[in-house]
Amino acid sequence: MRKTIYFALPALPVAAIAGPLHAGEMQISLEIPRLRVAEYHNPYVAVWVEDESGTTVANLDVWYDTDLRGEDPTKWLPDMRTWWRRAGRSTSMPADGVSGPTQGPGQYTLRFREGTRPLPRIAKGSYTLRVEAAREVGGRELVSIPFQWPPKTAMAGSANGSKELGKIRLAIKP
Repeated sequence: MRKTIYFALPALPVAAIAGPLHAGEMQISLEIPRLRVAEYHNPYVAVWVEDESGTTVANLDVWYDTDLRGEDPTKWLPDMRTWWRRAGRSTSMPADGVSGPTQGPGQYTLRFREGTRPLPRIAKGSYTLRVEAAREVGGRELVSIPFQWPPKTAMAGSANGSKELGKIRLAIKP
């Protein structure tokens, strides 16, 4: 004879069972400065997140020349040397939701919500936002902003580029 035994469990909020209802959000503001040079080309730009060991956990955005008239548009991606060595060479381009065309001088805002492409759910810990720019007949620059994840309260950080990049701001909220 089979008996069914029922256990009474305390009522738990749905969020305790399913996890947080709202994932963390990340907003990145980046500036590409106007340079007074004889031959100006829009920079290639890569934006990504690394963990403490330097491993890429998310490629957030990659801007490159998608219209090279018969040439391979990915040909100059290795000029962003740090990104290329850490993530780019193993990334198939164009990457859906990540890659796009180069942009001229100006202010740009990128927004990401954890758990949606291209920002996956990431473990608790210390991370670094990296923004790298490289320009044909120009220079190369890498800017880094450390941060903690997940955010318990709103956090902000910033760093300044010196030539190829201007001010980079990172705002994170739970």
